Amino acid sequence: MYLYLYDIKGGKDYNRIKRRFYYALKRSRLSILPFKTKSVILVPDELELTADLFFSRFADKMVIYKVHALSIKSIGIRDGD
Repeated sequence: MYLYLYDIKGGKDYNRIKRRFYYALKRSRLSILPFKTKSVILVPDELELTADLFFSRFADKMVIYKVHALSIKSIGIRDGD
């Protein structure tokens, strides 16, 4: 699995970039992924290329990191656990 960590760069176009990014994310194949937060998406190996292509569209307006994770565990107690 791959963990993508991203942050939109500040500036005068921040709100426009944020709006475009989340609109494109909602319309992409990545929108079906179960683990998404405001700045992290967990992507299975088979969608790595899709995620790379998606994030490359915003690379000049965002800081993006990609981590290859062998295992991921939740820390703490969530509702329903």
